Amino acid sequence: MPFSFHNADHPYRCPQRRLIKSWLIGVVHDHQKTIGDVSIVFCSDSYLLTINQDHLQHDYYTDIITFDYCEGPIVNGELYISIDRVKDNAKTHKQLFYNELHRVIVHGVLHLVGHKDKTPADQSTMRQLEDRWLESLNNTPA
Repeated sequence: MPFSFHNADHPYRCPQRRLIKSWLIGVVHDHQKTIGDVSIVFCSDSYLLTINQDHLQHDYYTDIITFDYCEGPIVNGELYISIDRVKDNAKTHKQLFYNELHRVIVHGVLHLVGHKDKTPADQSTMRQLEDRWLESLNNTPA
């Protein structure tokens, strides 16, 4: 399975999974990469906080943590997404929940294909790519 959806401690079930998988495969192929196995895991704030503390030594909430297991041009990884944080961020940024969720998912995939977001310039590039891919998804017939 190129992209698979899982739940850790949150019952969220992602709608339109087939469409989202196809969209994300397009992101990977656009970067001249091959899709391997990418797991998208939905969880709570507390679950993701524990991962952040245990694996990254960060003591704060976040919306996504991406574990990159890529080998050369083959994209493999795990995206852990806090549904709680995505809901809060959607409210804060006055976005629909699904738009914010899709932004977070594509953000993780963009990391897997090689994009960084540590510097202001990298953050700007990442935001532009997120916007481009969100527009692409929103213009895809369901």
